[in-house]
Amino acid sequence: MLSRIFPFIDWFKGYNMAALRADAISGLTVALVLIPQSMAYAQLAGMPAYYGLYASFLPPLIAALFGSSRQLATGPVAVVSLMTAASLEPLATAGSEGYIAYAILLALMVGIFQFLLGVLKLGLVVNFLSHPVVNGFTNAAAIIIASSQLSKLFGVYVDKADHHYETILRVVEGAFHYTHWPTLGMGALAFGIMIVLKRVNPKIPNVLVAVALTTALSWAVGFNHDVKAPVESIQIPEVRESIGLFNATVVGIEDLSMERTALTRKLESVKQSGDVVGVLDVEHDLNVINIRISRLKHEGHVLRAELRDVLMDGVEEAGGSMAFYRQGEAPAGMAADGRTWRVKVGNSRLDTAGLTMLGGGAIVGAVPSGIPAITAPSLDFKVMLHLIPFAAIISLLGFMEAISIAKAMAAKTGQRLDPNQELIGQGLANMLGACGKSYPASGSFSRSAVNLQAGAVTGMSSVFTSLMVVVVLLFFTPLLHHLPQAVLAAVIMMAVIGLINASGFIHAWKAQWYDGAISILSFVATLAFAPHLDKGIMIGVALSLLVFLYKSMRPKVATLSRSDDESLRDATVFGLRECKHIALVRFDGPLFFANASFLEDQITDRMMENDKLRHIIIVANGINDMDASGEEALSLIVDRVRSAGLDISLCGVNEAVMAVLERTHLLEKIGKDHVYTTMETAICATHESAHADAEEDSCPLTTVCRIA
Repeated sequence: MLSRIFPFIDWFKGYNMAALRADAISGLTVALVLIPQSMAYAQLAGMPAYYGLYASFLPPLIAALFGSSRQLATGPVAVVSLMTAASLEPLATAGSEGYIAYAILLALMVGIFQFLLGVLKLGLVVNFLSHPVVNGFTNAAAIIIASSQLSKLFGVYVDKADHHYETILRVVEGAFHYTHWPTLGMGALAFGIMIVLKRVNPKIPNVLVAVALTTALSWAVGFNHDVKAPVESIQIPEVRESIGLFNATVVGIEDLSMERTALTRKLESVKQSGDVVGVLDVEHDLNVINIRISRLKHEGHVLRAELRDVLMDGVEEAGGSMAFYRQGEAPAGMAADGRTWRVKVGNSRLDTAGLTMLGGGAIVGAVPSGIPAITAPSLDFKVMLHLIPFAAIISLLGFMEAISIAKAMAAKTGQRLDPNQELIGQGLANMLGACGKSYPASGSFSRSAVNLQAGAVTGMSSVFTSLMVVVVLLFFTPLLHHLPQAVLAAVIMMAVIGLINASGFIHAWKAQWYDGAISILSFVATLAFAPHLDKGIMIGVALSLLVFLYKSMRPKVATLSRSDDESLRDATVFGLRECKHIALVRFDGPLFFANASFLEDQITDRMMENDKLRHIIIVANGINDMDASGEEALSLIVDRVRSAGLDISLCGVNEAVMAVLERTHLLEKIGKDHVYTTMETAICATHESAHADAEEDSCPLTTVCRIA
């Protein structure tokens, strides 16, 4: 009982110093990969980079302690990070306090969902995400993830559009207008280091080496060169005017948002009072405000784009202050500092007394030291209602990734894996992780592979990984300050390259053409609807269910005949000659309400097409279940066949279907002497009577019973 509640107790059966040493080495090795990766994935999720470290503190520890896999490495992963960003984007601005709070709340909801599935032993619900759907989604997600990092790689700042491809077009336009070459150089250097080290020696933590070298270089050359300057230092009247207009639009949006909140509350109270006219008035006012907000948001977007496009030269004045002129228009006799300066513009008001002027590349910046306070996330039920579908999708996707990795490793180690216990472990990891300021986490394929290759024996390796993250949070966060954002972008892009698997489409198509089509459509839909990734998954799941329902409603119905190898095969597929007087009909699937009439139609068609038919044998080997509608349809078939002067028999009936026939007394109607154990027995018993006084030169079924 204790082992079931606390699976980690089993780790210590026969545990020794050699195993401890192996776990310690593998845990530290995984930590060297996890720390830089987690910071990159946090930014992919729209969180400050250091929240990746928070998501690497408790989740790996808890998932290892309460999961069933001993080598699974849990923490931030690319697909779940992208789904987190897609879920929260409509609710708040990425990186804001509200956004962070919602991400932590989402982790709690994901954890609760996974935990309940595990406790109720409903791990099989993950099968709703079929392999073709996951393959299509994963390939599309990899492309979306990689392309979403292009802006950081080129040092370009753009507003996100309604669709991901529109955002990428804006990035491309911005890159043509101006690319910050030192930023692109940092990213290229990181790519080069990781690729070379991976080829030279895969055991070298190439991500950590790339991060360490580029961070040191960033600090040494002054890669980041932002300054605070008053608006008066910008010697371009149009820019100063645009800054004033931009601040006015932001203030206008804030004021209208407050009015909208007040009207929303008023609408609820008016609805409760039953005042229909009052409800219409308030709804009209709300619509007007929403239109005004949309107009201001568009104006803000245009002004942001204009301000970001302005490239300036910086001139140092007496006293050390800076003056900024349009590039190439500095007054004669004034020497520019050689940098290209831009105004940093976000979604909030610009501080005219201290504008942030960008003169270099973007870095991670200050990372708070210390372990985050362990507190329960604040609950907002309206937000939770909005997040329920996203939490369910992230739960299933995350678990599917984790369990597929765990199964692959269990096959190598011979370890027993319990999917429901793994769900409990992942659920607790996300729930308790949320209390430690973590956003949703899952099992990582790359880090789990590193853990296994490094020789991890038990989940103690994940305990050492978590301890290493704690050490970094306590003592080494200042070293991360100068880490370039372009390097984190390169880390993400390198990590997701392995997710692209074009052969998966071909494999699915070879298995069944409709599986290949579903995989391709899921891929296209995910790309088209991005950043609304849930729509791509929903379309894939809906297509899978429709195909399943269609196949269930139209199962294969084959007429069998004797082939050259003396087996009974589908006469249509193999081009076999059929008996004129006996129809051997095989029904492949459960006989239930959705397809019962289909069997009736198939039997009727055979009766209409063959006027010499005398006996129909329904081969029931493929009928593994039967409901009331199926039983009723079979009863009607028996009546119709016998009223037409033909006879009917069944063969190969399994126990479940036989029980239904007995309980409904349909067995008595068919006749026990008309139900045979095998096809051969049925043919031998019916062949002579079906061919009495009949003219058939050579019946293909005569060899079944060696009939002369």
